[in-house]
Amino acid sequence: MLPRPVVYAIVNHGFDASRALATVSEDEGLTVVMEQDVADDDGLVYEFVGAWITIEQQTALDAVGITARLSTLLADAGIACNVLAGFHHDHLVVPWDERHEAMQRLRALQSAPERE
Repeated sequence: MLPRPVVYAIVNHGFDASRALATVSEDEGLTVVMEQDVADDDGLVYEFVGAWITIEQQTALDAVGITARLSTLLADAGIACNVLAGFHHDHLVVPWDERHEAMQRLRALQSAPERE
């Protein structure tokens, strides 16, 4: 988990997103996910403050059910979860105030025996 909060912001498509952790291009603009202090330095407006959690286990882009299992685990605990898939790892963004509970639940899943 990153030690500092992250935020989602909408910027114009020409924005220099080189310091963003992730970007998503949409018709309405470019969504950037970046550390809150970087967004503040850039004068960006945001509403959601979250914690960036990287799933250390390498996952395949065509794997079935991993995202659903992680998001269901957190949803069952009432924790919102935004999932971003990188080439090597999945990343979760959960509300900053619920980061410790999310990590506790994810660790419990990691240590649980595999279902057959």
